Amino acid sequence: MSHGEVLEFEEYVRTRQDALLRSARRLVPDPVDAQDLLQTALVRTFGRWDGIADKRLADAYLRRVMINTRTEWWRARKLEEVPTEQLPDASIDDSTEQHADRALLMDIMKVLAPKQRSVVVLRHWEQMSTEETAAALGMSAGTVKSTLHRALARLREELESRNRQESGDRVLEQEETERCAA
Repeated sequence: MSHGEVLEFEEYVRTRQDALLRSARRLVPDPVDAQDLLQTALVRTFGRWDGIADKRLADAYLRRVMINTRTEWWRARKLEEVPTEQLPDASIDDSTEQHADRALLMDIMKVLAPKQRSVVVLRHWEQMSTEETAAALGMSAGTVKSTLHRALARLREELESRNRQESGDRVLEQEETERCAA
């Protein structure tokens, strides 16, 4: 690189460094890292300065170098393990309860009339709006709202009824177990 190009690069850096540092600050949150990023990008750009034919595009070129450098740093970061005195509790996702809940819900849905079931499925499972549900089922939005309200109330009643029945069954089982043990 000629002496004139070196001077040209120095002048470019002197006049543009504040704007370039602002760009670097947008790319990395830490101010010190932003300065390091800019410095690294300037060093890399200096080696290619004579290859930039249109110096008006130098800002764009330098910003691209900063983005690529930041990406390289991110990929090269070390994800180190940190030793601790106590291990965290391991949790294992058990979907058995979800399957049981889904099976219960599907069973409870059988108590609904077909029209009510359709409204619940479209509104809650398919997540359609009231208007979309009304259009799909050929009814008014008000009818969808009232049907949904009645259907959800019916589902709550059925669920409560089954919970009471289950509680009663458990009490009977416990009493029988106690009688057998005596």
